[in-house]
Amino acid sequence: MLEHLELFFKSIFIDNMVFAVFLGMCSYLAVSKKVSTAVGLGAAVIFVLGVTVPLNWLLDKYLLQDGALVWLGPEYADYNLGFLSFILFIATIATMVQLVEIVVEKFSPSLYNSLGIFLPLIAVNCAILGGSLFMQTREIPNLGLALNYGVSSGIGWFLAILAIAAIREKIRYSNVPAPLRGLGITFIITGLMGIGFQSFGGMLTGDNEPPEPTEATTAKADSKEEEKEIKKEIEDEKRTVSYNDVINK
Repeated sequence: MLEHLELFFKSIFIDNMVFAVFLGMCSYLAVSKKVSTAVGLGAAVIFVLGVTVPLNWLLDKYLLQDGALVWLGPEYADYNLGFLSFILFIATIATMVQLVEIVVEKFSPSLYNSLGIFLPLIAVNCAILGGSLFMQTREIPNLGLALNYGVSSGIGWFLAILAIAAIREKIRYSNVPAPLRGLGITFIITGLMGIGFQSFGGMLTGDNEPPEPTEATTAKADSKEEEKEIKKEIEDEKRTVSYNDVINK
C-alpha cells in the first residue's frame, strides 16, 4: 500500500510529465486557453495513459523482454524482441486514442470540435509514449503498479494543464507587458509552477533525512574519538603528577 501511495504522489508532483521532464508541451500550450477544453483533453490523457501503460507492461513482460518468450517453450528463451518496443507501444497508444476520439465525437461533439486536431494527436503525444517508456526503464514490478503509474502520470499532466488554463483565463485581465503577452508569460508561469511542484520532492522522498555514514565519515569519527582519548589520558597524567607533588610537599 505504501509503495502504491509513494509512486502515486511521486508521479504527480516530482516526476510530473510537464514540469519535470517537459513532455506533452505542445498540447499543454495549445489547448490551455480555456479550462473547459483543458479538462476534456486532460481526462482523455488520463484514460489513455491508464489503459496503455498496463497494456504495454504486459507486452513488455511477456513479449519484449530478454527471455520473455519462455512461456512458448524453452527453445524461445534466447529470443529478445526489445527492438519492437516503439512499434508495439505506439500501436497500442494509437488504438486507444482512436477509441477515445470515437467516444468523444459521439457523446460530446462540442468538446470534440473545441479540441480539434489535438485529440487525434494524443497518439503522437510524447507524454503518452513517455509513460510507457518510463515504465519500461524503471522496471515496474507488477501490473498494479503499472496501472497506478499510468493513472497518476495522467493526473499529473491533467493538473498541469488545468492549472495553466485557469491562470491564462485570469491573466487576460492583467496588465502584462506587451513583449510577454501570449506564450511569453505562459512560459514564465510554467517555469514557476515547475519550481513549485519540484519543491514537494523533499517531503515525498525524504531528502531531509541525514545521509547514511560513509567510510570517510566513519574514519573521521574514529579519529575524533582517538583524539578525545589521547586528551583524556594527558589530563589524567597531569592530575596524577599534581597529586604526587602535593603529597611530596
